[in-house]
Amino acid sequence: MKKGIHPESYRLVAFKDMSNDQVFISRSAAPAKETIEVDGVEYPVVKLEVSSYSHPFYTGKMKFVDTAGRVDKFRNKYKAHLEKK
Repeated sequence: MKKGIHPESYRLVAFKDMSNDQVFISRSAAPAKETIEVDGVEYPVVKLEVSSYSHPFYTGKMKFVDTAGRVDKFRNKYKAHLEKK
């Protein structure tokens, strides 16, 4: 590894998959404003929309996750074009 480019502040962080509420602990330097208690220990929490617990490649199941309303945003943006057809 190159010296001086990697953070020194690795710590245990809880990553929470928001689509299914799964939590896993890993070392990270990711910033976190909130904390969560896991097995009686408090960790900083980083919220994820997709993780290995919910991604179709790892689960083998196709699951539609639209937490940000992407389909609605697309339809509103191209509404005039879609109505012409």
